[in-house]
Amino acid sequence: MTFSVVLCGCGAMAKGWLRALQSDLELASGFKIIGLVDLDRVAAERLAAEFGLSPVVIGADLRSMLEEAQPDAVFDIVIPQARQAVVETCLSFGCHVLSEKPMGASLQDAQSLVRAAAQAGRIHAVVQNRRFNSGVRRMRRMVEEGLLGDLTAIHCDFFIAPHFGGFREQMDHVLLLDMAVHTFDAARFVAGSSPQSVYCLETNPKGSWYAHGASANAIFHFSDDVIFTYRGSWCAEGERTSWESLWRVVGTKGMATWDGEEDIKASIAGEEPGLLRGSLPIDVPQPRHQRETHGHASVLSDFLTALKTGRSPETVGSDNIKSLAMVFGAIESAKTGRAVDLTSQGTSHA
Repeated sequence: MTFSVVLCGCGAMAKGWLRALQSDLELASGFKIIGLVDLDRVAAERLAAEFGLSPVVIGADLRSMLEEAQPDAVFDIVIPQARQAVVETCLSFGCHVLSEKPMGASLQDAQSLVRAAAQAGRIHAVVQNRRFNSGVRRMRRMVEEGLLGDLTAIHCDFFIAPHFGGFREQMDHVLLLDMAVHTFDAARFVAGSSPQSVYCLETNPKGSWYAHGASANAIFHFSDDVIFTYRGSWCAEGERTSWESLWRVVGTKGMATWDGEEDIKASIAGEEPGLLRGSLPIDVPQPRHQRETHGHASVLSDFLTALKTGRSPETVGSDNIKSLAMVFGAIESAKTGRAVDLTSQGTSHA
């Protein structure tokens, strides 16, 4: 079964989507790009030529494209400020939509998209690709199988000093808005629970080359009395962490640590007498399905399966909005200096 797709937004990010599609035979046969839309028609033409997309319809107006091409689905790779209008337009034409992150430029935008998808009876999902990672999947399996006992806490450190230049260095809340959602979403997935509240302190440290908010420290209270802490900086020079953060997962019986790359290990309480009882290493299970460990390609595969079967994809908007709520809740807390109730934002059971 092959689904026809219009790709909307032909900037640099679109290349990552197309590389993921072309890297996998199932995806390449499951999705057929039949149209490219961009306000800059030349950008669409260049993208089509670079990836050998022929025959393909090229245009600058989304509505006209949808009327002409009548695709099954749309890949939405536009800037966040345009997302709501693009997704709602696609849903109104009966298209399923897979969007680049973030899900919306505001929580209100995201909530409107959840309602619009439900009313249209179509799938709207988000490319939350970093949860489709072997280390994240292995930690989730440990929690699911109770290998560490009952989960009590997740702690993540993110310290990197990228000199991007460009728009990021002028953004407000740059770390929380542009990067932290990856770790927030992965932590929510590993815990298997919903965010209840957050307290966040946001700073722009001395020496920062960003205009605002290059560092953040947040404490989240999840359901099931799980605590998630995040310590991050985008202007911390020196020995860096992984882009996936440095993790410690704590349970009633033991702990697991992951460096965000290849080093993952776990141990449970030992039986030595005295003040400290020692620890016993345990095997960390492999992911249940290797197909869930390929980042962007795994998101596309999950979306394809959802289109074929009618089930909800893992990153469907009605669930992914909880990760976005963590971001905007942390920003609100940083602004007000108070803890923010996330359940009142209508996402705890979305």
